[in-house]
Amino acid sequence: MHDDQVELTVEVVAALVGAQFPQWAGEPVRALASTGTVNAIFRIGDGLSARFPLRRVGADEALVVLEREARASAELAGVSPVPVPEPVALGRPGAGYPMPWSVQTWVPGRVALEEDPSGSDAFAEDLAGFVAALRTADTRGRVFDGDNRGGVLTDHDAWMARCFEESEGLLDVPRLRQIWSGLRELPRTAPDVMSHGDLIPGNVLVAGGRLGGVLDTGGFGAADPALDLVGAWHLLRAGPRQAFRRALGCDELEWERGKAWAFEQAMGLVWYYAESNPPMSELGRRTLTRILNATTPRP
Repeated sequence: MHDDQVELTVEVVAALVGAQFPQWAGEPVRALASTGTVNAIFRIGDGLSARFPLRRVGADEALVVLEREARASAELAGVSPVPVPEPVALGRPGAGYPMPWSVQTWVPGRVALEEDPSGSDAFAEDLAGFVAALRTADTRGRVFDGDNRGGVLTDHDAWMARCFEESEGLLDVPRLRQIWSGLRELPRTAPDVMSHGDLIPGNVLVAGGRLGGVLDTGGFGAADPALDLVGAWHLLRAGPRQAFRRALGCDELEWERGKAWAFEQAMGLVWYYAESNPPMSELGRRTLTRILNATTPRP
């Protein structure tokens, strides 16, 4: 998916586990099929998962990120109403793999890409409950750190200009430009709250038609309260989307800003992963279609 991607095999992972964590040396190691774009995921036995950064960076830089993600995951686990992965250990470079890596608890369930919950009001209400629970966490004075989405919409204008250019021939770019021109102007009025930051189908687990867990919790941090509303657009059809909104009590401005963050994310997915990760590209298309269908064209 990336020019700087590090390739990894089950044999390398098994060697790393055996050398650094002998207590798990006899556990089977399995590669997991995933649409994830940041980490390769391997299951260790029945109770653990190992996450390996895909994009090559310096070992010290990667360690800082993994340690920060572990702290964030542990903090989120303390407020989540559904199961989430919890940090267990950090591994070191070795066996030809150049970066540190992490071990977490395994959370059972099927990702929402495999078991589609988009038509379920009950699932939508569960998802709203998860977002609401995260918002109760104390920010402890923290504010958005400026990394990725969750701050000022217009800070993404240059990225969106590139997305529109790259999407010529793939999408209805003139219509999408018009939508962004309105969304980017939405004012920010509410203070930051604690947010998951990436509620896409690959990070959400479904069990028995309900929300069974949430993955990729290392981005838990302070952000625009509208940021986690992206889940409504990535995961839900129109009816359940409104059930989500009612359960969370979103006003019009917050709701539209959530649409803006979903739009910004989806625009990047379509062209960037068109060949290297088709399911992610298709997710972007589906989200944009939902936004188009829910947006009245400007005169």
